[in-house]
Amino acid sequence: MGFSSTSNATPKKPWGLQWRSSIWFITTVVGFGITTDLLVYSIIIPVMPFQLEHLKYHNVSALTGWLLCAYSAGLVLSTIPIAIYSERSTSRRTPLILGLVALLGAQVLLMQAPNYPLMAVARTLQGISSSMVWIVGLALLCDTTPEKKVGRQLGIAMTGLSIGLLVGTPAGGSLYSRFGFRAPFIFGEICTAVDLILRSLVIERDEAMKWGYDPSVGHKLDPLATLEAPSSPQQSSGAIAAPGSNLPRPEPISEDSPTFNEPKPVITGDLRPPTAHALSTSDVSLVCKPLPLLSVISRLGQSPRAVAALAMSLIYGTVNSMQEPSLPLHLQSIWGYNPDQVGLVYLAALAPALVSSPLAGLLADRKGSDYLTCTCLFLALPWWVVLTLRKSIPLFVVSLAMQSFFVSGVVPPVTAELAAVSRNMQGVGYAHVYGAFNLAFGIGTAVGPILGGQIYGRARHGWTALCCITAALIVLCIVLAFCYTGADPLLAKVMRQYNWSQVSLEMRPLKAPSSKEQAASTDNLPAHHA
Repeated sequence: MGFSSTSNATPKKPWGLQWRSSIWFITTVVGFGITTDLLVYSIIIPVMPFQLEHLKYHNVSALTGWLLCAYSAGLVLSTIPIAIYSERSTSRRTPLILGLVALLGAQVLLMQAPNYPLMAVARTLQGISSSMVWIVGLALLCDTTPEKKVGRQLGIAMTGLSIGLLVGTPAGGSLYSRFGFRAPFIFGEICTAVDLILRSLVIERDEAMKWGYDPSVGHKLDPLATLEAPSSPQQSSGAIAAPGSNLPRPEPISEDSPTFNEPKPVITGDLRPPTAHALSTSDVSLVCKPLPLLSVISRLGQSPRAVAALAMSLIYGTVNSMQEPSLPLHLQSIWGYNPDQVGLVYLAALAPALVSSPLAGLLADRKGSDYLTCTCLFLALPWWVVLTLRKSIPLFVVSLAMQSFFVSGVVPPVTAELAAVSRNMQGVGYAHVYGAFNLAFGIGTAVGPILGGQIYGRARHGWTALCCITAALIVLCIVLAFCYTGADPLLAKVMRQYNWSQVSLEMRPLKAPSSKEQAASTDNLPAHHA
């Protein structure tokens, strides 16, 4: 009654529902999105200094640093609005697609830019589009993945970071040398178009569950596990009241809740609490309003675990980007390398990171983030000292590869840490914590190129100074990871062990004297006279 025949028609089930919503397809899409983002970011690193020299600009190192900073500025400025929109939106896919459209436009603008100011504007737009995949993409992956597998899937997706740098930098130098300045951007636009197709195919977990399939467990839902077996997708959405009814609408169900393995409950109009069978304890926090921005910032700031992870993200962005404007110039001045050769050095240096990222994600799930983060940081430290040597290019490349291997191994446990923080804070969603991660990383990548370009251009031994600063920052990360990483940080474990050993020493019984000691003490007693 009151419904048209059109409204009674059951929508058609999406084709490829299971594989389009599966954990592995979402991981592939997010990983390829990160690859595209880093490819577009890094493809200008080996070519921009030479292009600026071609355009008769001076102080090329500093100008290249400012271009990289413009990218980071767009990323930082757009992070908070995108994080808020993503947590309040009913769809993760829509902002992901909009971000790629903006990326295509930004690449065309940079490719056609005849002067430096337009280049800076284009790089800023690229930074804005980058925020989409780092915030919304990682949140989408955590929405779909069970808690016990988050580290592994994040580690696999994070290989896109190394692949993007691995492909982008040498491809940029090679294409620029052979076909001119526009060729690298055409290559980037082709990759962006493929990424756009993949993102358009994504079916989110909430949408898949309306059709009786939960990708987080990999099989169809049991109709008896819910309060009401839905006869159509509209009924299973749970928060839709019939037209014209006076039933109150429930509060929006946030996707930032802990990753869970059971289907979402059907919320009826009278908002009666569902039974324990239909709603797991991890899902109790689902029905709540998203926290205001200031409340989110306050809660994250009160968590030492979150602050440490975000500080390491900031330092990671700084360390990675600080060498970008200076490494090509260092290779050119010491060994006379051209753009092609610079690209090959990047290729050789970044290849080991393809192994470290998924391996670190797997170990983070099995062993925890605390040991892994401290170990990777500690093993990365000595290679920055070796990088100051100027005697051998093979040793330089090997050192660059080893530090890349261990530094890249820090990213999966840090991002898994942030997912754990989100699960333990009611009202703080995945988009919130990854927005904070993106903000910290973006500030690092904004400061790093400027710092690297200025120090390399002005200091007498610029490259050595940059390596020493990087080593000091890694030491700071080791301290943070040791004190605060993990639900039970290493510092707390050491202190417990120390306190336990002290208590054991105090409670240890006195050693009983031997028979010889008793006889000796008896002989020493004074004789008693009658």
